[in-house]
Amino acid sequence: MKAVKIILAAVFLFSVAAVSAQDRKVEKKPKSNEEQVVFTVNMHCAGCEQKVKKNIPFEKGVKDLTTDLSKQLVTITYQTDKTDKAKLKKAIEKLGYTCEEVKK
Repeated sequence: MKAVKIILAAVFLFSVAAVSAQDRKVEKKPKSNEEQVVFTVNMHCAGCEQKVKKNIPFEKGVKDLTTDLSKQLVTITYQTDKTDKAKLKKAIEKLGYTCEEVKK
């Protein structure tokens, strides 16, 4: 009986922790020294998308990267004291893609 209570308590604690972790998945907002830029990139296939996802996060100052293949968009959150939009654009172009910033 005691073992059943311990198991039930552990299951309850695990489920509370899982719900708590899901609540923390809030859209990331850039910090004060961070900015976000959106580029249109001529990605044509999943391989192109993966190439961008595997290389651009290693650029200095990149904090987060998301891609949307259907819209050909790449959104990058970066630290302004370590890089800028021009360097990020050049990094994407170095991979062999044309790239233009989406103006808000």
